Amino acid sequence: MNILFVCTGNICRSPTGERLAAAYAAEHEIPEVAVSSAGTRAVIGHPIHRDAAGVLEKLGGDASHFAARQFKSKIASAADLIIAMTSAHRDIVLEAAPRQLHRTFTMAEVARLSLMDGAETLADLAALRPQLAANEIADIPDPIGQSPEVFATVGAQIAELLPPIMELCRRTIRA
Repeated sequence: MNILFVCTGNICRSPTGERLAAAYAAEHEIPEVAVSSAGTRAVIGHPIHRDAAGVLEKLGGDASHFAARQFKSKIASAADLIIAMTSAHRDIVLEAAPRQLHRTFTMAEVARLSLMDGAETLADLAALRPQLAANEIADIPDPIGQSPEVFATVGAQIAELLPPIMELCRRTIRA
């Protein structure tokens, strides 16, 4: 299973999601999960932002050997699940790869959907999406230019949303 995380610069939010998902998969013995990330306006080749790296490592992720990359439709077509940090990122993904509609969600959407009755596998998410009210799904804010505390809050938000997503991925793999 291939999971793609998408944000703007691919130096804060999406690499945090990617690396925390990798740590979760390793810790919970889900070797069938491959994770990656990309940015809609990537700072190509750059490492994870210093403050995001510190937060990531405190949360149990590995910030080493990361290089930001640009989102492209080809990357999206290889993903089983695309997790966008905001609804604007989701819209950019879908503009480039409209056939991925049933696999593309904001992080808050997929976390919430994963907890709903009837969410047994990833395939169930698209059918459940209409049950979400648009105003109840929050975007994950961009911490760039903000204080280290904002980076910590964003990292904690990503870490909190990740477990139900990863458990749904585990169920999908086992199904």
